[in-house]
Amino acid sequence: MEQPSDLSGKLLIAMPGMGDTRFDKSVIFLCAQSEDGAMGLIVNKPAPDLSFDTLLEQLEIGRSPHTRDIRVHFGGPVEHGRGFVLHSSDYGANSSTLEVDESFGMTATLDILEDIARGEGPQEALLALGYAGWGPGQLEEEIQQNGWLVADADASVVFARDDATKWVAALKGLGIDPMLLSGAAGRA
Repeated sequence: MEQPSDLSGKLLIAMPGMGDTRFDKSVIFLCAQSEDGAMGLIVNKPAPDLSFDTLLEQLEIGRSPHTRDIRVHFGGPVEHGRGFVLHSSDYGANSSTLEVDESFGMTATLDILEDIARGEGPQEALLALGYAGWGPGQLEEEIQQNGWLVADADASVVFARDDATKWVAALKGLGIDPMLLSGAAGRA
């Protein structure tokens, strides 16, 4: 089956038996894809032992009474020291915001964290440390090898508070019962 050439704004849902434990039961929001490769953020794996408050303290960003708590996630195995905020499209005043599609944006500058700390940020947001990256043709090959399912991104899944339910919810959005999935790829 031919995949669309640009999967930006889609969800990648890890298949059982993928073989890379870093992506076991991962749901990845694909921020960008081109002939040069792809970049996405894991949206269902909380960063261990790091809260938004702690991060604001480390960055010396003050909180206001209107600061919303956003979740900090392990965004992927590449560049753990870089932060990316995946957010609703109502925030885009910043010229460094990548408008992924009509529903989602991604910003990787401190401005958005300062805005969130003032209570002026986007309605929905999650912070990811690191990202998942693929070289030219690599993601397409992994999809063909039954490593990933592709689904439309649903904000209610991406920004859900309960990270543990996102993988099942993303599969159910495709009409798939996760109990019926097999890690073995077949050939017809």
